[in-house]
Amino acid sequence: MSLFILHRTTGRSLVRESSRLRNKFSIRNASTSSSPRAPNTSRKIGTFATVSLVTAVSLSCYALGAIWPPAPISLLYPHPAPPPPADSKSAESLAYTEALEAKLQALPQLRELRGRADADEWYETRPHQHLPEDVRANKLTAGSLRGPGKLALFPLARVKKDESEAIVFVHLGRGLCGHDGIVHGGLLATLLDEALARNAITNLPEKVGVTATLSLNYRAPTRADQFVVLKTRLVELKGRKATVTGRVEDLQGTLLVDADALFIQPRYAKLLDPKLIRQNLGEPTTHLS
Repeated sequence: MSLFILHRTTGRSLVRESSRLRNKFSIRNASTSSSPRAPNTSRKIGTFATVSLVTAVSLSCYALGAIWPPAPISLLYPHPAPPPPADSKSAESLAYTEALEAKLQALPQLRELRGRADADEWYETRPHQHLPEDVRANKLTAGSLRGPGKLALFPLARVKKDESEAIVFVHLGRGLCGHDGIVHGGLLATLLDEALARNAITNLPEKVGVTATLSLNYRAPTRADQFVVLKTRLVELKGRKATVTGRVEDLQGTLLVDADALFIQPRYAKLLDPKLIRQNLGEPTTHLS
């Protein structure tokens, strides 16, 4: 009887212990399944590092591409360019000139000038354009240096109607270089002399003048195959003498050359043909917008 009671008591204890363990295990499992999984921190850190590295490399490549080649290298070792075409009247040359003229007319800087509030106080003209062909042929910038790869277009000048200042757009080709890719300083002096002369001569009594002095300062290399802007202004007018100042800029406004000059009306001025002088300087015209 005692043995039976012992077995019975032991069995009940085992059942209770087994039940307690099952309940404890169930509660632990429930607690584990109901709580959210801990994030995989190391994986997140790895992904962030990869994205950061790719972004940094991309930005570095973009920045390097934007500044390469450095200015000194591109100045010393410019990319090769073909020589100016021998025949400026060929179909290819004419097509090039037409495309360049379209670019000139579309320049934002020119459009901005044409749209300014004081636009009616200015007129436009194309110096050299209406010179007779036989006269133009023996002139330096109007004839000898005219053509694709050189001075492909006639200058386009916006001039204040009181002749006090002017803004002239000129395209400089690759055939006008001293160092390859850099426009010859002597050519820039010639272009400035002509632009300054126009500003001075239109203010002289007989509309004729010659260069007495010309002083230039070269501020930065002028790259070829680009449009530049020549700005001139009348400083002083005394009888037969006109003092003018001017500058050459690129389209971003960088100063390339500045100059001042004195022009004097010669005593034989009345003997010269005023019509040819007006054609050389360029007479007022109306632009087509």
